[in-house]
Amino acid sequence: MKKIVLLLLFFVALAPIHAAARQWNLDTVHTNFFFDVKHTYATVRGQFMDFSGDVYFDPDHPEESRFEFAIKVNSVDTKVGKRDTHLRSPDFFDAAKYPLITFESARVVSAGDNKYIVEGTLTIKDVSRDLALEFVYHGQKDNPLKPGEIVAGLDTRLTIDRLAFNVGDGKFYKMGVVGKDVDILLTLELLRDR
Repeated sequence: MKKIVLLLLFFVALAPIHAAARQWNLDTVHTNFFFDVKHTYATVRGQFMDFSGDVYFDPDHPEESRFEFAIKVNSVDTKVGKRDTHLRSPDFFDAAKYPLITFESARVVSAGDNKYIVEGTLTIKDVSRDLALEFVYHGQKDNPLKPGEIVAGLDTRLTIDRLAFNVGDGKFYKMGVVGKDVDILLTLELLRDR
């Protein structure tokens, strides 16, 4: 029995040791949740201005990484107040009933060439769907504006069907006024102490 225990301890000692991925802080001034959607022939661009997130990311050990975001629906901003009020209404997001959009990762894997697949669950209104985000990792370096701090950058693009998340009942889509496919750009600028 002692030999088995010693053998197990020996293999544990030989196993590669690495710390869990370190936590990064969102630089909220330079992190963006942008979206584009068609309005008849034009493209309407907007973003969400109020959000939070927990990001633990290690490019060398993606399995230790995780991404979680919470976006306040009331912060939608398309630069047109009347339109933003309509987007917050039950016709679209119903922000009073569903105040948050959330994403929670389940797994992070390397896809090579500085790309990482973040698999997780996106919840909008009363619908939760699994999806995989392909993040491009742009690297990390000493923050040129703040000695002792490191800055990193990632971004991802995806397209979702807003009707699949009950963002609208299809009325405006059938009229040819508001498209159903929404193009999303998420840009992350992350900070942590050295």
